[in-house]
Amino acid sequence: MRVVSVNVGRVADAEWAGAPGRTAIDKSPVTGPTHVGEYGLQGDEQGDTASHGGLDQAVYAYAREDYEWWERELGRDLRDGRFGENLTTEGPDLTGALLGERWRAGGALIEVTAPRVPCVTFRNWMDEPGWVKRFTAAGRVGAYFRVLAEGEVQAGDPIEIVHRPEEGVTIAEAFRAYHGDKDLLRRVLDVPGRSDKWDRVAQRVLGAA
Repeated sequence: MRVVSVNVGRVADAEWAGAPGRTAIDKSPVTGPTHVGEYGLQGDEQGDTASHGGLDQAVYAYAREDYEWWERELGRDLRDGRFGENLTTEGPDLTGALLGERWRAGGALIEVTAPRVPCVTFRNWMDEPGWVKRFTAAGRVGAYFRVLAEGEVQAGDPIEIVHRPEEGVTIAEAFRAYHGDKDLLRRVLDVPGRSDKWDRVAQRVLGAA
């Protein structure tokens, strides 16, 4: 299991990005060690800080294996960083990762917090018909992490799963919980140390329950 690529991006104005009209989704691979701090990778930015970034979404990872699946589906090459991820990985099962699972990636210790939910900016950036529906249906959404211990990471670094809860909720299940599965959402709410974002999801999904 390893880090294939470390990717960062700077904010740029983009009319197609929707509100607030700025985005840093265009992330590119960097060479050499990059510092991973509590709010993310050195040199990386977010255009919509209300929806992206923060302590519980400091790092976004996407699997090279899932890129290869999409390349077959879309009939086009997809470079590392194309989906706006900070870490392109090889080996770990991101879809099956558990909330609260901890990885050692290079010198940084990171913890799974949530699935990626596709947005208007991602839809327009990909420029594929029905992209949000297709990405959602495929369920290959990648995972967000919080940073438990800062460190350096670079392409080629090993990834080690140092803690996996005995019972928990996978990224795939958490994604379904976000989209309205009430039973799964109640399980998410029982996860120790879960992200605060799930309280807002609960208000939306369970508010009328």
